[in-house]
Amino acid sequence: MKKVLRLGLPKGSLQESTLKLFKKAGYAVTVDPRSYYPDFDDVEIQAMLIRAQEMAKYVDDGVLDAGLTGKDWILEQGADVHEVAELNYAKGGLRPVKWVIAVPNDSKIKTLRDLKGKRIATELVGFTKKYLRSKGIKAGVDFSWGATEVKPPYLADAIVELTETGSSLRANNLRIVETILESSTRFIANKKAWKDVWKKRKMENIVLLLQGALAAEEKVGLKMNVPEKSLKRAMSLLSSLHSPTISQLSDRGWFALEVVIAEKTVRDIIPKLKSVGAEGIIEYPLNKVIP
Repeated sequence: MKKVLRLGLPKGSLQESTLKLFKKAGYAVTVDPRSYYPDFDDVEIQAMLIRAQEMAKYVDDGVLDAGLTGKDWILEQGADVHEVAELNYAKGGLRPVKWVIAVPNDSKIKTLRDLKGKRIATELVGFTKKYLRSKGIKAGVDFSWGATEVKPPYLADAIVELTETGSSLRANNLRIVETILESSTRFIANKKAWKDVWKKRKMENIVLLLQGALAAEEKVGLKMNVPEKSLKRAMSLLSSLHSPTISQLSDRGWFALEVVIAEKTVRDIIPKLKSVGAEGIIEYPLNKVIP
């Protein structure tokens, strides 16, 4: 009997970034716009697109062996799942997202206490109620079916909304009162599936490659040739995962130097490397960095 891992991929805002991450990890994934069943080039993976809000429930119930969803939706559903790994990416970048309480700029609500007796709209109803209860705040919390930012002040006094940069809130003339939860993507497993030796190994292998792809996301490789007299100065300019790799060239008195470095620092370092005598500098992208 063929062994298969039933894997849930998030449909919606996380879908594009998740598929991109899997591709970088080495998986060819084809998605028919009319289908909820992505095709993996790995015959041992049977995938399904499911909204992140529902993922933890289906993994908990055993409908899926594993899935990717946010920590926020695991908490919202109270799902009893095994968190295999944190994968720090979101819709727009490599940072956690935040659930915040927001109100109109001209609202009299300034602090959490001011929400007493007010009406709040959100998708994250269960967690919001628990959070307010833990702070001793009694307020009405209504489920929002979407377009939550436009509901204050007429349909709600405040909202609890997901944000990465806060730009959407600002565009809707809203200000943040308090952050109630930070969340990142998690690779989760059904607890029974996690006890299965084959499925556990399969999940660990997938996570290893995904983490490697994420680790490479903001790094590049640099290669260059450096004369012996400039080697120490070139080395002092570089920082890497460990030490730069140094190889002696056939041309006497020259060395090849290779390093993995943060991409954001490269534009400043390359001119400096050139100024100390480095030649033939090559910058190249990385798919995966496996510690």
